[in-house]
Amino acid sequence: MEETEEEHLQHNHENDEDLKSRSPFSLLDGATAQVPSITPELYFESKTARDRSKSLEERLECFEIILDSEVGDTSLTRARNIEREVGLRQIYLKFEGGNPTGTQKDRIAFAQALDALRRGYNEITVASCGNYGTAIALAASLAGLRCLIYIPEGYHANRIKEIKQLGAEIIKTPGDYEESVRVSREQSEENGYYDANPGGSNTNLQFKAYGEIAYEIYDELRDAPAAVAVPASNGSTIAGIYRGFLSLYNRGKTSRIPRFIAGSSYGMNPIINAFIKNMPHCCDLKPEKIRNTTINEPLINWRSIDGDYALSAIRQTHGWAAYATDKSMIDYARLIREKEGLSVLPASTAGLIALLDRHKKEPYPGDRYVVILTGRKA
Repeated sequence: MEETEEEHLQHNHENDEDLKSRSPFSLLDGATAQVPSITPELYFESKTARDRSKSLEERLECFEIILDSEVGDTSLTRARNIEREVGLRQIYLKFEGGNPTGTQKDRIAFAQALDALRRGYNEITVASCGNYGTAIALAASLAGLRCLIYIPEGYHANRIKEIKQLGAEIIKTPGDYEESVRVSREQSEENGYYDANPGGSNTNLQFKAYGEIAYEIYDELRDAPAAVAVPASNGSTIAGIYRGFLSLYNRGKTSRIPRFIAGSSYGMNPIINAFIKNMPHCCDLKPEKIRNTTINEPLINWRSIDGDYALSAIRQTHGWAAYATDKSMIDYARLIREKEGLSVLPASTAGLIALLDRHKKEPYPGDRYVVILTGRKA
């Protein structure tokens, strides 16, 4: 008999400790930055960009050099061994682990630090549970900006130490991530800080930065793939990549817009919930039913801030959304490491799992399929 959603959630939660003992992945809560975070040859540029005694023009020029040199242009490789394993041809892995802190978050972090510097801000703030905070902390340190990261007081992660080492100030807030976003945004308004949180006034800038992923895929494939599979949390990455491909299509660069396929933790994401239940919009989930594990933490929330943008992208492209369990994410992270030699964050495999879930129910034709993955060092 098939499990109900409540039974599945309880089963997934009860097995978290077992997963910890069996898998090395579950002992790590986030991606790992490269060491050093940027190329040593950029020492002069980094020194100049953070030096407030220099002219704004000099600082901007040097920071842009760092951004162009270090962020984006991540690898896209064909996963032939996984293709044989799952029975689907031409799967391409877009590995975002090549960014300075190991995730796609560097794309929006550096774009916003540049924007803050250009517009005369001295401080930048964001709420984060790890990866995004680390990306903002690095970008801010290179731009000479004071950085304030708001983190839920009950959250403990390896990346907190990394954030502190980068010179950012950590402010613990009561409640969950969504409450930290509220406090961070409130403080930015009261004190004149640059607000780097999703869903705020800089949403379009964030989408544009993520749109670069679409342009990079196009540069490699010379057309849009049949589908792009993305792990879903707030929905910002999906919305940004979609806008990138929409721009390429409107400019006549591609023959189509790819289907968007989203995956997230079982029962804990409003985007997937709205798609499965055929709801017109994303609705908040009940916070008390959200259960963090060491595997699903990058994915879950009871409110997807850019969820409606992502939901629209999935539906307009006749895409698909599905849940993934902690166990399946660990299994696929292990498969990718063993078959393709990439060490990835287990949560980032949720999009791949959703793609293959659909393929099992309705086999995809021979074409090209791109999977977005977040990395960590082996």
